[in-house]
Amino acid sequence: MAFVLRVLLLLGLCGSASSTGQLTTTSTPGVLHYELPTMVYETQGTYEPGFLGPLFRMVHNFLQVVQPHDFPLDIVTKLIQRKFDISVDYKEVAFYEIGVLVCVLLGLLFLVFMPLVGCCFCMCRCCNRCGGEMYQRQKRNESCRRKYFALSLLVICMLMSLGIMFAFVANHQVRILIQKTKDVADSNFRDFQVLITETPKQIEYIVSQYTATKNKAFSDLNSIDSLLGGGIKDQLKSKVTPVVDEIKAMATAIKEAKAALENMNSSLQSLQDGSMQLSNSLTNVKNDIENSLNNSDCTSGPASRVCDGIRTSLSNLESNPGLSQLPSVDRELNTVTDILRTDLEALIKQRCALIDEIPDVVRNQSMIVVTDVKEVLNSISSDIHNISQNIPIEETLLELSGQLNNSNRLFYEEMPRLEEYDSYWWLGGLIACFLLTLIVIFFYLGLLCGVFGYDKRATPTGRGCVSNTGGIFLMAGVGFSFLFCWILMILVVLTFVVGVNMEKLVCEPYANKKLLQVLDTPYLLSDQWEFYLSGLIFGKPNINLTFEQVYRDCKRGRGFYGTFQLENVFNISDNLNIKKLTGNINSEFENLSVNIDNIELLDAQGIKVLRDFAQSGIDRINYPLYLNQTENAPTKVDLVAFSSSLETQANQLPEGTLKQSLNRNAQTIRAIHQQHILPMEQSLKALKQSVRILEHISDGLPEKVKEILSSLDSVQNFLTNNVSFIVIEESKKFGRMIVDYFERYLQWVLYAVTEKMTSCKPMATALDSAIDSVLCGYVIDPLNLFWFGIGKATVLSLPAVIIAVKLAKYYRRMESEDMYDDPSRY
Repeated sequence: MAFVLRVLLLLGLCGSASSTGQLTTTSTPGVLHYELPTMVYETQGTYEPGFLGPLFRMVHNFLQVVQPHDFPLDIVTKLIQRKFDISVDYKEVAFYEIGVLVCVLLGLLFLVFMPLVGCCFCMCRCCNRCGGEMYQRQKRNESCRRKYFALSLLVICMLMSLGIMFAFVANHQVRILIQKTKDVADSNFRDFQVLITETPKQIEYIVSQYTATKNKAFSDLNSIDSLLGGGIKDQLKSKVTPVVDEIKAMATAIKEAKAALENMNSSLQSLQDGSMQLSNSLTNVKNDIENSLNNSDCTSGPASRVCDGIRTSLSNLESNPGLSQLPSVDRELNTVTDILRTDLEALIKQRCALIDEIPDVVRNQSMIVVTDVKEVLNSISSDIHNISQNIPIEETLLELSGQLNNSNRLFYEEMPRLEEYDSYWWLGGLIACFLLTLIVIFFYLGLLCGVFGYDKRATPTGRGCVSNTGGIFLMAGVGFSFLFCWILMILVVLTFVVGVNMEKLVCEPYANKKLLQVLDTPYLLSDQWEFYLSGLIFGKPNINLTFEQVYRDCKRGRGFYGTFQLENVFNISDNLNIKKLTGNINSEFENLSVNIDNIELLDAQGIKVLRDFAQSGIDRINYPLYLNQTENAPTKVDLVAFSSSLETQANQLPEGTLKQSLNRNAQTIRAIHQQHILPMEQSLKALKQSVRILEHISDGLPEKVKEILSSLDSVQNFLTNNVSFIVIEESKKFGRMIVDYFERYLQWVLYAVTEKMTSCKPMATALDSAIDSVLCGYVIDPLNLFWFGIGKATVLSLPAVIIAVKLAKYYRRMESEDMYDDPSRY
């Protein structure tokens, strides 16, 4: 008990160290993870009998028949309270022990009558009575009786041999008891040594986790710009980003509109110039062809038809007049150009930069508070280290280790004496087994010689030497039975009484924990203490601390603090006052004040740009007119096809100036196509592309701008009214995050100290080892198996004696006999 109290004292010291000096927790899942180093014990909690289990269970079943009553909880409680004075309740005790008393009475009867009967039997035989006369009468069923007696004796001897084997096996188990006990004791000593050596490591781990938590808090404090400022910025960005993106898109649309208008104006100018030049060139070619057709060569019959065809097609050789009539967009271009003098995109970026600078603002304005919080955390850290250094943990552990070593030394000093007693017991058991074995051997030899030496044709006086020797062996077995069996019954009775009561009053109630319920009976071991264990440990017998609860908690590996309810000695919850320890940190964060200037997302100039663009007139341009013209060719006829047709018709004319002139005009038309038509087609393509862009930009432009301005007003109202609220909420959130590290850490420390640290499992394991393994498994179970085997063989020796005496008559050589007329009958 002194050892337990020392361990409890260590727990109290450990609790004060961890409670006063550890302040951190895992605030965010996965960021900080605390896992107290576990203690690994080697002693197994349960006893396994191995291959002898069925034999032990057989004996247990026999004991259940002999003693079927449940554990007498009330009787045992009364006996303990009355200092084991059984005279008061002897009737209840006798009723509970009725089965044992009956068996003991039978054993005592055997003990008394066996030597008495043996003595009388010997004297009678000396007087030629009780079968002592060497004369055998002739009987008609002699053969059947002889065979029946021989078979019955063989069966009894086999049962006796089985009992002897049980006893021998049990005695051998006692032989290896010392080594098993040494192993169990060494294992338990090592477990207690693990408890002593690993406890400082657990304490060191708990203390070290404060440093890890503090470093995490320092890291977050150093990143206050990204954590706190970033949180504020992200909340503002989530509201501002959509409208900013729309404004930026509108700024890009203004630039694209200007570029499209410029390209459109350029394309229109090119088309107007190209159309004029094309018209002049086609007019010149057309006049030249008409002059050529006025040549006299066109008057002849075949040539006149060709010339008439050419003259008819000249009406298509004209340019498209609509291209030169398309209106310009100079006014819209000038308006958009004026709008672009204000860089809307740069303006909105400049305003957004104020939001992006919030983390820097937070960092600059929180430097003093961050420094103060770090000082508070460092002061707590120094307090923890000072407390842990001032606690005499090492001295206490050294004292505990010394007591453990003394216990170990005392155990090994007593081992030689235990080995000596064990050798005495083993030798006595071996002698008992030998005596019974000797008796059974005589019976076996008697049966062997008698059965194989018997000659049914021989008369009783003429029996052979082998048969006569068999009868002598049987009588020798009878003599040894009378001589030793009553002595063996003394051993059986004594071991039976001890074994059955230890099994029923200790081993079984310990297995079902009723024995612990007896110890937990109020005022059982002390008249002044309601709960003996709490009175012994705390001096406060009213605390509900029971042996059963302590055993159960220790069995599942709970820590000493929670198991023994050490809060009645040292309340770690009061010392680990989370609100008090985190209050200093909270008070520092209350001084955290971040001021964010009013952010104007877009000024009046920027708003004017949007409104001017909406009223720029690009949405009123007649885009279908331009698109329709871009679908028309610059000329009414394809000049390349026209020139090819002209060449074909000219080649039908006879050689001459007319033909040459027309071919030259065809080449001129091709040149016009290359010089004017192709550039005009490129201009038409560019014009069409610009018109498409402008048409897309201007589609619903006033409504788009109106929606943007409405969203802008909404966001601006949000920034004006909610920025301060967001700053306050994010500041509280950041403060809670830092404080939460330490709250979770302290909660973990509380749990670790009360539930996990310094597991008392070795105590429960040692108790199981002492009672369940050593006492019940190594001593009581073999002892019960021993008396069961010896008792079985001893009791069976009684019918064996009777049958052996009767059977010996059929094997021994008689001195006289009746007349045997027909020996073959027998």
